Amino acid sequence: MTDFDEKLREHRRSIDRLDAILVYTLGERFKQTEQIGKLKAEANLQASDHERELLQMERIKKLSAEANLHPEFAEKILNLIISEVVKKHEKIKSSL
Repeated sequence: MTDFDEKLREHRRSIDRLDAILVYTLGERFKQTEQIGKLKAEANLQASDHERELLQMERIKKLSAEANLHPEFAEKILNLIISEVVKKHEKIKSSL
C-alpha cells in the first residue's frame, strides 16, 4: 500500500466518523424539536416561529463564518431542517 492510499483511507475514515456524528446529532436535534412540537400543540401555537427562525439563521451565519463554512450552504441546511421541523410540528398538532 502506498503512502497516498493510506492517507486517503485515513481521511475517509475520518469522514465516516464525522458523518455518523452528523446523523446522530440531527437525530438528537429532532428529538428536542419533537418535544417543542408537542408543547406548541398543547398550547395551540403555530408550528413555525419566524422570529426564532430569523435569530437562528443569524446565529448559523455567524457560526459558519467561524467554522470556515460557506454561509449560504449553512443557510440551506438550516432551511431544510426548519422545513422538516415545521412539517413534524404540524403533524403533531393535527394528531391531537
